[in-house]
Amino acid sequence: MSGIYLHIPFCKQACHYCDFHFSTSMGTKEKTIQAIAQELELRKDYLQGQKVKTIYFGGGTPSLLTQPELQLLLQTIKRLFIVSDDAEITLEANPDDLKPEKLQELKAAGINRLSIGLQSFHEPHLRMMNRAHNATESLQCVKDAQAAGFDNITVDLIYGIPAPDHSIWLQDLGTLFSLNVQHVSCYALTIEPDTALGRWSKKGKFKPSEDDFTAQQFEILLEQMAQHGFVQYEISNFCKPGYESKHNGNYWRGVHYLGVGPSAHSFNGNSRQYNVANNRKYIDAIAQQTIPAEVEELTITDQANDYLLTTLRTTWGCDLTRMRNVYKYDVQTTHHLYLQELQQKELAHIVDDVLYLTDKGKLLADQITLDLMAD
Repeated sequence: MSGIYLHIPFCKQACHYCDFHFSTSMGTKEKTIQAIAQELELRKDYLQGQKVKTIYFGGGTPSLLTQPELQLLLQTIKRLFIVSDDAEITLEANPDDLKPEKLQELKAAGINRLSIGLQSFHEPHLRMMNRAHNATESLQCVKDAQAAGFDNITVDLIYGIPAPDHSIWLQDLGTLFSLNVQHVSCYALTIEPDTALGRWSKKGKFKPSEDDFTAQQFEILLEQMAQHGFVQYEISNFCKPGYESKHNGNYWRGVHYLGVGPSAHSFNGNSRQYNVANNRKYIDAIAQQTIPAEVEELTITDQANDYLLTTLRTTWGCDLTRMRNVYKYDVQTTHHLYLQELQQKELAHIVDDVLYLTDKGKLLADQITLDLMAD
């Protein structure tokens, strides 16, 4: 099985925390969508006939696609690839785009999973992040999507936003649970240098939350999710049983995927490809029947580290037997004392030759993974 990711690089306005590739100018939107359809043609053999089980429209803001644009891309995929009848087809959307008529269009096109970027239900926080929607739209769009027949909805929330205490975060979580969605992705507010928040922080105009404050909100998140029947199957992702994101789960399991569009990434097991993050250069290259991508060939060490990095974040953990047999890296022998220390500090445990991080360990996942990586 495999997946296809489509990067739609357009947004109405720039969120103050976002460093993904996008443009707020719609002048090249039509040509970019046509180029993405062309790239699908050029790369129809990349997945080597594997059945496509997931299709994911990310961005940017894919909910800016018109119905004809969305149909063009989906029809092109179904013409060129073997798509499973029960494929998970996800589209990322902003609340302000999800009017009832738009939802009906998405439903008719075959979208069966919505990923809605709520981020917060607190109006001042939405304004601080420069979101295009307001708190009322955060609530209403989910209700409208449910009324339109969408029964697989995931929403994004951001925690670690500067605040006097945790009351706003608790209110956001309470509102979230009242909506009865199936999946939630929660991310700590990260201050990237080339963003408005990054520039303001450097000038002293914005003060990020302390690490301890953010960690406390993560612990609140874990407690609240467990109380409301959500399973944490990856550090940032929670779902009701049976509603894991199949597409993202494939990334973490090392399943092959094709990424099309400006800045999209692809993976075939032996290499990664990175499309140019520039709309004009992308359009011009595709017009010349050229894939504007850098290719990184993966050594066996790269593959071992990739597997370690992705699986340690998940509920299914890192299979140490696979690390030894497939990637020729014996984590237990190389890091025997360190693994003992992690277990003594209740940061990790090993069961049936699988390494798992505990809730405490997940707070330090990046550092632990770095420490365990092969040289």
